This record gives sequence, structure tokens and C-alpha cells, in this order.
Amino acid sequence: MSDETKKIKGGKRPGAGRKPGSTTSLEKTIVVRIPVSQKPVVNDLMAAYAKKRQASQLKQNLDQVTSFTLPAADLQEVSLPIFQSKVPAGFPSPADDHIEDRLDPNAYLIDQADTTFFVTIQGESMIEAGLIPGDKAVVDRGKQAVVGDIVLAMIDGEFTIKILAKQKNGNPKLLPANASGKYTPILIEPPMQFEVWGVVIGSFRRFR
Repeated sequence: MSDETKKIKGGKRPGAGRKPGSTTSLEKTIVVRIPVSQKPVVNDLMAAYAKKRQASQLKQNLDQVTSFTLPAADLQEVSLPIFQSKVPAGFPSPADDHIEDRLDPNAYLIDQADTTFFVTIQGESMIEAGLIPGDKAVVDRGKQAVVGDIVLAMIDGEFTIKILAKQKNGNPKLLPANASGKYTPILIEPPMQFEVWGVVIGSFRRFR
């Protein structure tokens, strides 16, 4: 033991104590003396505070979905031409020999009409998956969600659209598709209420 070490007796040592973010409050902490009888009260208060912060963080990541729309009750077949070659951002030739096939948009977007509905994208957490605010996402409740699917999920009564993944412990997690850092993965842990409401199988938008 060096002479310098021997001189250090008591007091605060550099680097000692809990690091910021190592507690449930995720903040820098201080030591406070309280009556022993009040410890349960303080514990309950801190638990409520941590729960409130968690709910606030969750809400920030959700991009809540509030608009649900069903397909028309009497879907009619619509047949539109598909051009044979890639069309530049100009005027395509309408000549018949350039038409490869015909497409029914209803059949292309909807696999099962009785299990399909549309939701309006509200936020920017999925922009790198091609879902931007105002888009209509096509959700099919009849499909079984698997890891990697974009899903409509409900967390504690709130809806959100994210990529379904799994944590190391096997519990689900929801991933954003936005590299800005504004949105973080949502880890599903008890006692959170979680349910996948459907798989997003497509989307569409109008420009005018």
C-alpha cells in the first residue's frame, strides 16, 4: 500500500458511489436520511415516479394509431393496365404493345377482406420502412405475426406500428425504422399489456 493510499481515511473517494443511470430513476442520485417509518412511503413514491417516467417514454416511442377504416362492404373488381417496362418520370407511351398485364388494386392490396382494415400513419418512427405520416397501412388480422414483420400492436391500451422482434429472454420487443435516434426499441416486460392486432401487409398514399 502506497503512502498516498494510507493517507486516505474516510470521506468520499473519487469514482465511488452509484453511477448516474444505474438506478430505476435513471438520474443522478443523492443520499437523503429519512425516518425508518417513512421508508415504505418513499419506496412507493419512487415506484410511482419510475412508472410515470416509463409511461412517458413509452408514449414518446409509440406513434399512436387512432384512425381505423374498413374496406368497402361491396369491393368491386377494378382492372388497370401495367406497363411492360419501367416508366421514367415523364409521359409513358399508351401503346397497347407496352401493356404487359392488368392489375386489380383491391386484389393486390387485400388478401382477405373480412380480416383487413386500414390505419393512418401518424408519426415518423417507421419512415425507413416506407411508412410516412398520412399513409394508409393495410393491416390483416388473419395473418400470424412472425419476427421481422411490421405489426400493429397494442401496448397498455395504445396502438402503434413497429417491427416485431425478440429480446434475449424471449420476450417481444418492437423496433422503429428511424435512424435519427428519436425513437428507441420498446421492450415488452410484465406487467405491460401487449397484443399483436395484425400484420401490416402493405400501404398506399395519395399525392393529390
